[in-house]
Amino acid sequence: MDVKLPKLGEGADSGVVVGLLVKEGDTIAKDQAIMELENEKAVASIPSTGAGVVQKVHVKAGDRVSVGQKIITLADGPGATSIAAPAAAAAPKPAVKKTVAPPVSIVAAADEDPIAESADGIINENPTASPSLRKMARELGIDLRKIHGSESGGRIVAGDVRHYIQRLIRAAARPATAAAEAASAKPAPVQIDFSQWGPILKKPVTPLRKVIARRMTESWSTVARVTQFDDLDFTRIGELRKKFAADYEKKGGKLTLTPFVLKAVAEILKKHPIFNSSLDELAGEIVLKEYIHLGIAVDTDQGLMVPVLRDVDKKSMLDLARELESLAAKARDRKISADEMKGGTFTISNQGAIGGAHFTPIINLPEVAILGLGRGALKPVVRDGKIEARLLTPMALSYDHRVIDGGSAARFTVDLVKAFENFSEDAVKI
Repeated sequence: MDVKLPKLGEGADSGVVVGLLVKEGDTIAKDQAIMELENEKAVASIPSTGAGVVQKVHVKAGDRVSVGQKIITLADGPGATSIAAPAAAAAPKPAVKKTVAPPVSIVAAADEDPIAESADGIINENPTASPSLRKMARELGIDLRKIHGSESGGRIVAGDVRHYIQRLIRAAARPATAAAEAASAKPAPVQIDFSQWGPILKKPVTPLRKVIARRMTESWSTVARVTQFDDLDFTRIGELRKKFAADYEKKGGKLTLTPFVLKAVAEILKKHPIFNSSLDELAGEIVLKEYIHLGIAVDTDQGLMVPVLRDVDKKSMLDLARELESLAAKARDRKISADEMKGGTFTISNQGAIGGAHFTPIINLPEVAILGLGRGALKPVVRDGKIEARLLTPMALSYDHRVIDGGSAARFTVDLVKAFENFSEDAVKI
């Protein structure tokens, strides 16, 4: 039997092989991990759908594989399930279950047409299909003669019908899509030979970098972004951190400035729920979320990753410190799952440990706002008529002007500044 790449998740149809965990001649069990696949920003193990001896490996590290593509071929072996029954023992009529295609056979990328059936022309005058499938086709008004069967002998199964319907839907949407693409078309990229001016070094664009580029481009071209700047006074937070850092270390947590930011932002989002929302353009609605899941941008060797801390408003500072450290480590080691980077309602990008001041962070769609923090520094500030040295951190709040007005952003910023200046000691105590 052939083990094929299963469906990876909503909107995911391919990935890059990071490593193979089996080789030809190995005996494997069902659900045993056979390879590691990089998809979106996560690396996941792919399990085998059968058991047996690995007869052939069809992929290698670095290959891009799509849903339904063969990964390995298995032969009978210890613990293997029967692949085919002897012909003499075959039932006189095919079992109904054989008409159902595996899930991977009905999945295709939106811009691919691997089967060359025609939406209008007849390609098979005498199509082969089960009675139940013929009945379903009649009820749907589908002509089976126009569908290419994927099973042995050209037999049509349910997956072929579903794929045919998907093709019809894409074909119907194509004129509108083509018009939209033409309206927003950009000049075709031009390849330049830079070596004519001196020595160069080339390296391939990684799958992660391609994902980052696609998402940032989508955000830049879609969102009416405005960035609000200010300075946050971290003086009190710095004092609280020094006071309680040792207590957190004893409890297995590292009290950095980020848990303070998480706690303060969560409280302000409760007061300004529009910043914790998303725009549903299809429904014409603004979705206000009653949960607060904060994404934290993590700088890794492979690129930017954004793990999500869930229900931040319901957790203690110690819990946040522990979870933050764990998620950041998993992100840097590429051990974080795709689910751990989904569902965020607001993102924080803290460049303070690296340096720099104000910058304009790009909104992490489908969120409507993102907070960027730069490196803090002691600066002279006039307070009550006296000049004092205060630890000021540059802040940049980018927001989607389609959803949020400038007045709302100004009020959010003012309340956030106050939250840092008046941070409660009780919230830090263990």
